[in-house]
Amino acid sequence: RLLKMEEFFPESFRLDLKDERNAFFELCKEDQIWICKPSCSNQGRGIFLLKNPAAVNTLQAKLHSTEENLLNKRVPYKAPQARIVQRYIHQPLLLEGKKFDVRSYLLIACTAPYVLFFAQGYVRLTCVNYDAASDDLTVHLTNQYVQKKNSLYSQLKDETVWRMEYFNSYVNEKFRKTNGLPKDWVFTVFTKRMQQIMLQCFLAAKHKLDRKLGYFDLIGCDFLIDENFKVWLLEMNANPALHTNCKVLRDIIPTVVYESL
Repeated sequence: RLLKMEEFFPESFRLDLKDERNAFFELCKEDQIWICKPSCSNQGRGIFLLKNPAAVNTLQAKLHSTEENLLNKRVPYKAPQARIVQRYIHQPLLLEGKKFDVRSYLLIACTAPYVLFFAQGYVRLTCVNYDAASDDLTVHLTNQYVQKKNSLYSQLKDETVWRMEYFNSYVNEKFRKTNGLPKDWVFTVFTKRMQQIMLQCFLAAKHKLDRKLGYFDLIGCDFLIDENFKVWLLEMNANPALHTNCKVLRDIIPTVVYESL
């Protein structure tokens, strides 16, 4: 069966669409955490948290001011910067007290006919322990470009990336009995769920793809697991990072690239 969007994707709104923008500002009245990020960027650029009504009001005023200035200058209307706001999952599963997510890969090998492949990736962890109240983005965002800004990164960088095999063993040891998980949950239930979500997203977007021989793309898909072991898709990246700045990535990334080509 097809999943409902709310089953795997945190509630999100596009700020460049007026109806969605207004719906978000109408909804966001309480002390809830939202994450605001550009829809066409990477490396954690331009991401910030909205942690209270004051921050939301500031963003709303800024967007309104931008629209007013453009209209007063009688220039053609320009939509606000393409951004989304996404409900923050504030009770993530933690590994050794640290927040993490999982980068996996979807290879669209061909669009005429459609040919897809899935590849396991790696686990990305923060340098420091999780604290939902922290204003430090390195506590909340796991990607390597953000983690490099933490003063501990140089000494901990090899600990911020785990192999999927190590992650599977860790879950077997630490969570299997206490949470009633099947053995090798990572490579069975979790992997199947990631594949199901990826396929559904592809089916929703395939009509936008050019269908020409030789067209292909490697998509980096980021998943978060909450404390109830529910799997959430955070985003899909058309230009996934292929850097090899730590030991695990030096083993994984070249293989992903080679097998893609």
